[in-house]
Formats: sequence, structure tokens, C-alpha cells
Amino acid sequence: MTLLTITARPESAPAATRASRFASAAARLRSRLHEDRGDVPGWVLITLMTAGLVLVIWGAAGPALTGVFEQAISRVTSF
Repeated sequence: MTLLTITARPESAPAATRASRFASAAARLRSRLHEDRGDVPGWVLITLMTAGLVLVIWGAAGPALTGVFEQAISRVTSF
């Protein structure tokens, strides 16, 4: 099964045609970049929710993780 077929472009196309293709591709790219402004409020919400979850999990599991870390360090240093 062929996933990608590459065909050679004819080099005999006039320079004006190539310039026209380039200009139209550039116009499409500018149009897409202008339309895609992103979703800043959504990303801010996701960032704040993630920070909130980290604080809640850290508050709940912090002492237990500290105990596990101290136990691991004491085992390593006892060798």
C-alpha cells in the first residue's frame, strides 16, 4: 500500500504561473493566520484549573510524600 505519492512538478511552467501560485498560497496563509486568533480565555481557565488541582493535591498528599521522600533518603544514606 502506498501512503505517499510524490510527483514531479513540470519545470516548464511559465514564471508568471509560478508567481501566481505563490501569490495565491501566500494569500491563503495570511488569511488562515488572520482567522486563527486562538482561545486565550480558554487557556487561562485551563491554567488556573491546573494550578488549583496542583495545590489541592499537594495539600492533601504533601505530608505523605514528604514521609516517603525522607524514608527513601534514609534508606539510601544507610548503605
